[in-house]
Amino acid sequence: MKNTRYAWVALFALAWSCGPKPAEDSVTETVVEEVLVAENSLSEEEKVDGWMLLFDGTHTDGWRAFNGDSFPSDGWTVEDGALKALGKGGDIGGDIVFEPVEFEEFEMEWTWKIASGGNSGVLYHVVEDPKYHAPYETGPEYQMIDQLGFADPLEKWQSIGADYAMTEPNYEGAVKPAGEWNTSKIIFSEEGSSYYLNGQQTVEFVPYSEAWTAARNSGKWNDFPDYAISKTGLISLQDHGAETWFKNIKIRKL
Repeated sequence: MKNTRYAWVALFALAWSCGPKPAEDSVTETVVEEVLVAENSLSEEEKVDGWMLLFDGTHTDGWRAFNGDSFPSDGWTVEDGALKALGKGGDIGGDIVFEPVEFEEFEMEWTWKIASGGNSGVLYHVVEDPKYHAPYETGPEYQMIDQLGFADPLEKWQSIGADYAMTEPNYEGAVKPAGEWNTSKIIFSEEGSSYYLNGQQTVEFVPYSEAWTAARNSGKWNDFPDYAISKTGLISLQDHGAETWFKNIKIRKL
């Protein structure tokens, strides 16, 4: 009886060793090939999806001074593949606009960095007219600022990633020190709009809603009656007195 039991054990062990291997040994690895896109360029998929490049890393075609006729080479330059504001601007003067196309509903992305203590922004729906002295008199702004090193205390509506003086941002966990590159995105649609900083949504709002209109008709904008009135306009990059670098600027209409 003892020998019979040992024989069954031996047969079971032989069957186990010759049987199918465990599932983990038969797992097939899937290799995903990453498609790298050069800076200041569009992928083939982006081209198909209607993206437009606003800066190729070398030329300033399409850009000119706000209310001006030419590119302000005394205040802006191209440096290491980036469109650079030299920091000579202020509340009035120094900003540039992309002239060839106006945008209404759109999605826009760009990469940027700013000098220590700096303040800048990207504006849209900007209207040009001699009666306007700066893009912010008509165009909403995505706020770019050295959140960690700005000299004065910042109100929430002045902070990085804000819909400036309109919607306060949630930027916690997304802020980088001055001099480091950031990625930003604006999605503007009448159904619902949002801003992003380094992959994190900072604000969400519904343009022309009751809450939006109340913010637009109060506070800072009391002095600028034409602010955000136009539903279409130019894209503007701001020189607010600090060196600021922009690259990978792309946009598509929605």
